Amino acid sequence: KKKTVSFSSMPNDRKINSTAACISLMLEGCELKKVRSNSRMYSRFFVLDADMRSVRWEPSKKDSEKAKIEIKSVKEVRVGKKTPVLRSNGLSDQFPDECAFSIIYGDNYESLDLVASSADVVSAWVMGLRYLVSYGKHSPEAPGTGHPSLRTSWISSVFDLADLEKSGRIPVSRAVQLIKALNPGMKTSTIELKFKELQKASERPGTEVACDLFVEAYCELCTRPEIFFLLVQFSSNKEYLGVKDLLMFLEVEQGMEGVTEEKCLEIVSKYEPSKEGREKGYLAIDGFTRYLLSADCSIFDPQHRKVCQDMAQPLSHYYISSAHSACLLEDNFWGRSDISGYISALGLGCRSIELVLWDGPEGEPVVYTSPSAASCVPFRAVVGLIDQHAFTASAYPLILCLVVRCSAAQQRLAAQCLRKTLGEKLYLEPPNPVASYLPSPEELKGRILIKGKKLPPTCEDSEGEVSDEEEGWELARRLGQEDREAPEGGGLRRVRLSRELSELVSLCQAVPFQDFESSRRGQRYWEMCSFSEVEAGRFANECPAELVSYNKRFLSRIYPSPMRIDASNMNPQDFWKCGCQMVAMNYQTPGLMMDLNAGWFRQNGACGYVLRPAIMREEVSYFSANAKDSLPGVPAQLLHLKVISGQNLPKPKGSGAKGEVVEPYVCAEIHGIPADCAEHRTKTALQSGDNPIFDESLEFQINLPELAVLRFVVLDDDYIGDEFIAQYTIPFECLQPGYRHVPLQSLAGEPLPHATLFVHVAITDRRGGGKGHRRGLAGRRGRRVREYTSTKATGIKAIDEVFRSATQPLREATDLRENVQNALVSFKELCGLTPAANMKQCILTVSTWLLHSDSAPSVTLNLAEQYPPMEAQGPIPDLLRKVLTAYETMIQTSRTLIESADAVYGKLIQAQQAGMDFHKELHRIETKEGLRGRKLQKALESFAWNITVLKGQADLLKHAKAEALDNLWQIHNAGQSCGIGRNGSASPEPSRLQGPLEPIPE
Repeated sequence: KKKTVSFSSMPNDRKINSTAACISLMLEGCELKKVRSNSRMYSRFFVLDADMRSVRWEPSKKDSEKAKIEIKSVKEVRVGKKTPVLRSNGLSDQFPDECAFSIIYGDNYESLDLVASSADVVSAWVMGLRYLVSYGKHSPEAPGTGHPSLRTSWISSVFDLADLEKSGRIPVSRAVQLIKALNPGMKTSTIELKFKELQKASERPGTEVACDLFVEAYCELCTRPEIFFLLVQFSSNKEYLGVKDLLMFLEVEQGMEGVTEEKCLEIVSKYEPSKEGREKGYLAIDGFTRYLLSADCSIFDPQHRKVCQDMAQPLSHYYISSAHSACLLEDNFWGRSDISGYISALGLGCRSIELVLWDGPEGEPVVYTSPSAASCVPFRAVVGLIDQHAFTASAYPLILCLVVRCSAAQQRLAAQCLRKTLGEKLYLEPPNPVASYLPSPEELKGRILIKGKKLPPTCEDSEGEVSDEEEGWELARRLGQEDREAPEGGGLRRVRLSRELSELVSLCQAVPFQDFESSRRGQRYWEMCSFSEVEAGRFANECPAELVSYNKRFLSRIYPSPMRIDASNMNPQDFWKCGCQMVAMNYQTPGLMMDLNAGWFRQNGACGYVLRPAIMREEVSYFSANAKDSLPGVPAQLLHLKVISGQNLPKPKGSGAKGEVVEPYVCAEIHGIPADCAEHRTKTALQSGDNPIFDESLEFQINLPELAVLRFVVLDDDYIGDEFIAQYTIPFECLQPGYRHVPLQSLAGEPLPHATLFVHVAITDRRGGGKGHRRGLAGRRGRRVREYTSTKATGIKAIDEVFRSATQPLREATDLRENVQNALVSFKELCGLTPAANMKQCILTVSTWLLHSDSAPSVTLNLAEQYPPMEAQGPIPDLLRKVLTAYETMIQTSRTLIESADAVYGKLIQAQQAGMDFHKELHRIETKEGLRGRKLQKALESFAWNITVLKGQADLLKHAKAEALDNLWQIHNAGQSCGIGRNGSASPEPSRLQGPLEPIPE
């Protein structure tokens, strides 16, 4: 009969295990801090009256009749800092968000703002109050007394099945196994302890348990309070989610689109364990928990589990998953060459593998990763393995990077082996001399490319000399194995290359790098350079814009410093931010860097290719990898991350501690461009067992979302020897909003069974995130000055005049967008919602206030109009009037945006195209104007900046219009579903309101 929930850290270690227990705590009362509008806090003792009709507080100067709130007058109970008083500057840092809650009550929608000692106390009061508001004082035990709940009936039926002797009792050992089977991941010792506790409390010791004790044990062990609290929020009867409740949860919280009642019934039939629940279309707490833990509710967007990016761009426009020394299973010095390393790398979607060829003792070439490796692998065996496994994980091209350290005779054998074994898979067609870019991964599907040196066209012999690559020699030199001297004067070392091997190289011809200017003038698109980590790092720091520009046409491969004799990894983000496609990783070495690499390449069906951000691909665009703030035309976004709880966290693998208890905390890290790199941690969950509650909100600003990666790390604060518990790495673009479970992995990237983090994810744009809306003194003194993106002077008069004509449209575009954003934030705040809330939630919130009032003012949405007005009949309270005014402002600013966007967009594109007309003539104009050196560089940078700004601002305007149309659609949809809409026909599709703008060609 009881709805069971267990809070772990109640005052005096008290266990709250049902809705009735929440109300019991309120009847006893507890101390809460009452917050006044002047930001002062006063401790007061709050208690629920015995008749459960009022909440009172004492001591108070008011007489007892004034120091109370009647339950029937409560409109809403808000969790967190959701009222103007709690948001004020004077208080925002004094207590965490999860310790605050507000009661909105009375016909004037006044707020009683309270702060509790812990999030658990808040949960108990909020759950109890919401229950009483829904049901009044009638039987908090169970609506419809006498009928056991869905859950109790189901658990009892499970018990009956296990009661083979039909004696009404089962052995404790069987009961333990039963609960373990229903809740995988729970420790046997935890379940056994719970049975002992309950047997002692009920004075029924023994080796068997009865049904009522089994039900109680299951409910206390298997009810997750945070999920129960969530179910209570969305359930219309506080017992289970009906189809309409589930649909509301999926649309409003999980951000799912196009959800139907049929889809909800599918979820119920798949996850609800009770037969009665499945038949009636009810999802109770166990089914809801199963659904939230399932792959259907994963934090990783399922669209990204298959190839979802445009694969028809030139090869140089992709990041390519690359391995260095893939066959090495240990470190560079003492490692043994082992063929399974290649299988592992190819199985993970690696698309570029390095093969260093040395002279073998049997007259055939062998592959070493260094001359000191304890054993070698015959080249023939490696090629056979590559032929077998090249395309098992990905159909897209594989690049074999050959570093030749063997004689010309053995090179000929290597070439014959490659031709014979790989056959048709080898790509041997010569490059197209009239093309400007490499073919696409789509065109090269199923092909293997050889990256290596090529003999010059003038060489007609069977072998010739070519410049050697530095890669590999540093290590050989240190080992005393080098048999070729470097030329005097420090020039490039020369090596002999056979014609047969040279002829296998087509689209990936290795050439030495001179400088960016020489490459711009003379490098051909099929030629590529390899850079050591040190050299590439210098370019990334000193001339990042030039490195980005270089990588638009040419492939570049970065290999680890030879000083990394322990096979440690460089940070791939340091080079991805400059557009470097192939960052060679030591796949055999686990840790942060390999987590970033593995997580990053998961986002496009794990096919080994990820399309680079548009700002790095467009021929004319400005991008500096070391930007300290938002980029021109790329909308910065805010990630609102709430880390709620952890489940089944293991002990650190190398821990020296004897006990099983961990004291975990969670670090959330953002890796991306320098402006985005950040790290926040939760507090430590003390003595929390395997299922800690964190309940902490973290926030990150992301300036280049396409290059950002989020990494969760769980660490032990009370460790001996090893603190690492688990991690999970996910590209920002793959995050799904809403309540999600994070599937934790080991240091080596292997899944940890049943170990998860429960989180809530919301993403808003920077303005929607409430930036620049600070209250308090600064807010009262004057409004924030609006920042406008502007163009830069190139120093060429004709070009500057074209860009100057865009000044006004740029201002108009910013005003249109920001006016809507500011109006949206104000409306959401007045509704008591966060900036991450959607329009549907806002309308539903307003409708809930109206439904919870006997003397409800009549407020309706006129859905007959394209821009539906919210109309009130008769007198309305002050808060509701403010809400209506904010709604009207939001509708008017949205209307102005929708109706003006096309014209402003047209002006921006016209200016951009006029600027691009100068692009082909740019070098001629530079010469005519006499620009050279620093001035020339500045002019080119300014030109690229201006083109990027115009395209970016036009894009932002296009997206803002699409969002405004979507908000109108949500208003129509919510107005109909919650009953405050009138004159509504079927809600209009966003596209029917007005067609979307065409995308801008690159």
